[in-house]
Order: sequence, then C-alpha cells, then structure tokens
Amino acid sequence: MIKLLKALFFGSLVWATPAFALNIVTSTQDLASITEAIGGADVTVTYIVRGDLDPHFVEAKPSYMVKLSKADLYVAVGMDLEVGWLPSLLTGSRNPKIQPGTAGYLDASRAIRPIEVPTGTIDRSRGDLHPAGNPHYWLAPENGRLVARAIEQKLEALDPTHAAHFKANLAAFEAKLNTKIAEWKTKMAPLNGASVVGYHSTFDYFLGAYGLKIVGFVEPKPGIAPTPSHTLEVSAAAKAAKAKFILVEQFHDPRDAGPVARASGAKVLTVPTAVGAMDGINDYFGLFDRIVTLMNTP
Repeated sequence: MIKLLKALFFGSLVWATPAFALNIVTSTQDLASITEAIGGADVTVTYIVRGDLDPHFVEAKPSYMVKLSKADLYVAVGMDLEVGWLPSLLTGSRNPKIQPGTAGYLDASRAIRPIEVPTGTIDRSRGDLHPAGNPHYWLAPENGRLVARAIEQKLEALDPTHAAHFKANLAAFEAKLNTKIAEWKTKMAPLNGASVVGYHSTFDYFLGAYGLKIVGFVEPKPGIAPTPSHTLEVSAAAKAAKAKFILVEQFHDPRDAGPVARASGAKVLTVPTAVGAMDGINDYFGLFDRIVTLMNTP
C-alpha cells in the first residue's frame, strides 16, 4: 500500500508539472496574436501595449520590467516605434536573454519592406518622423505573413524540439490568411482608386495594398496637432480629390477631423489600428475583418 501511495504521489507530480513553454513578450497585441497562432500550446505570450492605445506613447512601468525579466523572447515592432519607452524597459528588466542583438530579441520589422523612408536631415522640425520608414507595417496583410514566418524561424531556433508544431501552425496561419486575403480583396475592390485623408500615417500600408490614394493628413506633421492653416490646406485638397473618407485612429479625437469633413464632404471613420482596439477584435484576422467592414458600410 505504501509503495502504491508513493507511486501515485510521485506520478501526480509528474502529471502536474507543465511542459516547457517559451515565455514570450511582444510590444503590441498584433504581434502577440500572430505569435500565439504560430507558437500554439508550446508558448505563453503577453504584450506591453493594449490594442486600444497609441503604441508610440507608453509609460515605462516597473510591472512591465518584471514581466520582461522572465521572458525568453521579446518581439518588437521595430523601426523606432518603441524608441520612447522600450530601451528603458529592457534595461530595467535586467534580462540578458532579450536585449537587442541577442537570440532572445526579434525585430519583426526586419521581415518586411518599409515604405516612406525619409531622406535628408531628420530632426524635430519634421515632427515625429521615423528614420527607418513608416512603422505601421502590420496593417498590410501580406506583411503579417512575413512577420509570422520570421516568428516561426525564431521559435524553431529557440525550441527546436517543437519545430514540427511551429511549422504546422505557420502553415495553418498562412492557409487562413490566403482565404481571408482573397475575401478582403473582393470586398475592397469597389474602393480601388478612391481618395482618402488620414489623421496620422497609420493606414498607409493598408491603403496601398488596396489601391486607395492618400491626399493629405489631419496632422500637419507626424505627431503634431492640427493647425488652422493646415486644416484649410488639407480641406481644399480633400474637396478637390473628392475624398471618400477621413480615417481616424481609435485613440484620436474624431472631432479634430470635423472641419475637413464639413469642407470636403468626406466621411469621418474611426478605424481600429490593432487587435484589441475595439470590442470583438480578438485576433489578427478579426482586425482586417473590422477595417474592411467599416470602409464598406454606407
């Protein structure tokens, strides 16, 4: 009986011990969604920036440093999107495994081809300009594919014993993405060639993917609040181009776009920029489902 009880006791310990899983932290919910899809049951994933917040501006909380101190891998958006907060978090984590340049740090932007890479002198007179180009690349579905592949390769390198799982998960992700891309293309086709105004240059990758033209921005420069003179300029441009929409991120005040809308007749749309930005957007596919639906709603 004693032997039987010992066997049951130690057997239960073995059963209760969780299998090894990579502990991954990402900058955004979008990257977390893709990482979860590729890692599956072999990873645990958390993120720093909620999808409803502006990822440019994050308070470097001690709780984030604690989270990072336990990570095996950090996945960054890159292209200086996190330049105002990530360096201090990584330093404060005191985790040598996830510092830039190590095996536990992945800059997802290295997988994509950037747009709008600035030339000439880069300084504050040009606003919140990103020297490496527009960092909102996740808003083009094909870039999601490239990021997923980069994450899969990194997971394989860190945990080769589960390589087959990661490959299978990537294949499933890409198969679903292929189906959804065809669906989104069909739904967006009537808008091909339409002119739009942005608030910030957030949706440029998305608009380029579906053939929409950007004729101006509510901001006079990236990160700079609207001014009366600029509002007059962009209103005139929007009216001349017969702009259909003014796209406003969920963390900006849509009332700022009001003067341009009234002058041009363009419709103000508050559009999600990330997974978790609005209720019901629970994964990467759901993000594009919502954007496409909003842009096709009369």
